[in-house]
Amino acid sequence: MDLVTVRTVRTPSHRDELALEPGERPLAGGTWLFSEEQPGLTGLVDLTTLGWPDVERSPCTLTIAATCTIAALLRLAPDDDWRAWPLVEQCANALLASFKVWNAATVGGNVAVGLPAGAMTALLCTLDAVAVVWTPSGGSRRLPVAELVRGVRTLDLGPGEVIRAFEVPTAALRATTGYRRVALSPHGRSGALVTARWDASGFVLVVTAATPRPLVFRSTTVPSAAELDAAMAAHDDWYDDPHGSPDWRRAVSTRFAHELRDDAASAGGAS
Repeated sequence: MDLVTVRTVRTPSHRDELALEPGERPLAGGTWLFSEEQPGLTGLVDLTTLGWPDVERSPCTLTIAATCTIAALLRLAPDDDWRAWPLVEQCANALLASFKVWNAATVGGNVAVGLPAGAMTALLCTLDAVAVVWTPSGGSRRLPVAELVRGVRTLDLGPGEVIRAFEVPTAALRATTGYRRVALSPHGRSGALVTARWDASGFVLVVTAATPRPLVFRSTTVPSAAELDAAMAAHDDWYDDPHGSPDWRRAVSTRFAHELRDDAASAGGAS
């Protein structure tokens, strides 16, 4: 839709031109930003003109730029030992978006919106990604993506801070992953998205869409069914909207969690 309150669009080429003025918001793909009214928005700062590489590889880390589109991430050729890579396409498909949206929507934008059904949030949390946040002073700070998203449309970002990238440890990419998703209608928003990662170092379970913020359960071994039941029962903050009731979301998330636990156990996961 038209953002009739916007008066300026800036296209920075260097970080020192990035400082956000009152009423300005960062712009990447804009697939959510242009989908509804944005009260108080008077200016846009286009992050794509900064020229950040979509991805950068090092022996220990895959760095994904906040401006990397979902399509560009899907096109990346993984290393032969990245067993977790199928999770990228699975989470991309959880968005139920067309290829046109994939070519515009960015990984950083999906996380920054802070919606429970943010599938890139699920992906990055499952892979233990760390967000690199640029601060207005010219510095940066790092925090796990699981801590960055604090609630519905609520992020741990201060005034003027911008998500620069996500650092994914290659050790996580070498692990095995699992995925379960459900929606109330065939083409509906995710009601519950449960993902997991396991290898010799441990087991990680992530629940999104069913909760206001990512729910992350960790264990150095594959947990017993009783341990998993206790962890799920201890969580009492389940999301409530037209895409699912809290009781239903708790039930399906718990079922999926046990299915993924069973997969890890049968595969001889962390022990």
